[in-house]
Amino acid sequence: MKVVAETLGVSRSNLHARLTGSAKPRRRYHKAQDAAVLPLITALVAARPTYGYRRITALLNRQLRAEGAAPINHKRVYRIMQAHSLLLARRYTERPELTHEGKVVTMRSNIRWCSDGFEFTCWNREIVRGAFIVDAHDREIISWRAVVNAGISGSDIRDMMLEAVEQRFGTYRAPHPVEILSDNGSPYIAKETRIFARQLGLKPCFTPVKSPQSNGISEAFVKTLKRDYVHVTPLPDAATVLELIAGWFEDYNDNHPHSGLKMRSPRDFIAAQTATA
Repeated sequence: MKVVAETLGVSRSNLHARLTGSAKPRRRYHKAQDAAVLPLITALVAARPTYGYRRITALLNRQLRAEGAAPINHKRVYRIMQAHSLLLARRYTERPELTHEGKVVTMRSNIRWCSDGFEFTCWNREIVRGAFIVDAHDREIISWRAVVNAGISGSDIRDMMLEAVEQRFGTYRAPHPVEILSDNGSPYIAKETRIFARQLGLKPCFTPVKSPQSNGISEAFVKTLKRDYVHVTPLPDAATVLELIAGWFEDYNDNHPHSGLKMRSPRDFIAAQTATA
């Protein structure tokens, strides 16, 4: 039996148990409390079908803490979701050859803002285009604009900048220089936009040509917007989208768990920062 065990690469005790039938069949590991957690996880997955197990864990623990219950480990959530076929399908994507080595994220809020545009088509072929400003530290969407069957203009970008300054500082001028990073689109590089930005206390910065990775925070948000909202929502026409889009941004700011914020939403992260300041 020793030679057979060594050939098969198993222990002699294991081989003996199999031959005699004394080995107990292994069952899937579970805890008694899993039955109480499963309905909560199922409801979250139904409401957020694009969320993976880590973001589901963050939302679940947020709910459990609000009810005075103890949070649970993400590995347990993964096991429960795997057992009930609730995990997202794995997707293979190749890494781009052009990588960005710079650091866009800042150590504090209101040091660098990032801006970019987005576009998607409604079922009736109407096109919705928009732009937004996001903080490079806390990831909150500070201001945004959306138009139908037209392009975002320099005037839209300037209005968005003014709204962002008023939203963050309660005045029409930033108390210290704030970088605003964008691509080289005509609304951003327009002379009027650059002059207006400096009047607000903003410092315009532009990414290198053909280097979207240099504005990775904005690119990541556009991906999240399309994955978690656009692609899972009926979009019959632009009028419907314009009624929904404000709620999408609010939901993102209030609820979306972000890995860079230790799975907290942007506004939860801001609130925690304010409490410790």
